[in-house]
Amino acid sequence: MPMSVKLSDELIGKARQYGGIYRRSISKQIEHWSLIGKIVEENPDQPYSFIKDILLAQQEAADGEVILFEFG
Repeated sequence: MPMSVKLSDELIGKARQYGGIYRRSISKQIEHWSLIGKIVEENPDQPYSFIKDILLAQQEAADGEVILFEFG
């Protein structure tokens, strides 16, 4: 459900900058940061690079970019 939230001009400006780099809207960039923050808080022992790799692997799997590996 959409909701209006008051955010600082500084946060909106940074979201505009980073969103431009990654081709995300301001709201999508803030949603992305929120997701990353939640994951990091839930997994404090994992480095950000590991979390980022997992998110990338999940997206690749969702896009059908997987190769099945057979053991033995």
